[in-house]
Amino acid sequence: MARTVAEVMTRDPAAIEAEQPVSVAAALMRDNDAGAVIVNDNGRVLGIVTDRDIAVRVVADDKDPRTPVREACSADVEAVGPDTSIEQAVQLMRAHAVRRLPVVEDGRAVGIVSIGDLAMERDSDSALADISAAEGNR
Repeated sequence: MARTVAEVMTRDPAAIEAEQPVSVAAALMRDNDAGAVIVNDNGRVLGIVTDRDIAVRVVADDKDPRTPVREACSADVEAVGPDTSIEQAVQLMRAHAVRRLPVVEDGRAVGIVSIGDLAMERDSDSALADISAAEGNR
C-alpha cells in the first residue's frame, strides 16, 4: 500500500502561465482528459484552475474566452510535497474541502494528487475509485 503522495500522484500535470487565456486552459483539460490545470507565474505554482472555475467564473459571468486564466483560477491553493504522507494529503483535502492538491518541489509542480487517486489507493472497490479509473469521456 502506498504511503506517500509521490506513489499515487499524476506526474507532470498540465500547466499554464497565468496570463494565457482560459480557452487554452480548457483545451489543455480536453487534451489531457483532466479536470484541472496548474496555473504558474513564471514557472512557479500560483494556483489551480478547474473546469468548474471556468464555468462559474468565466462562462456564467459572460466573460470572453480570452480572459487571462489568472482571473479564473483559485490562487493560494494548498499544496504538498512528494514525500507528504497519504494521510496528511487526505487531512488537507478534508480541512480545506478541495478535490486536488498540486505536488510541488522548489515552487514547481511535479505532480497533482486527486481525491480519485486517493480513493483508488485506499478503497479500490469504492464507486469513486471505479469512476476515477474509468476511461475519460472525450
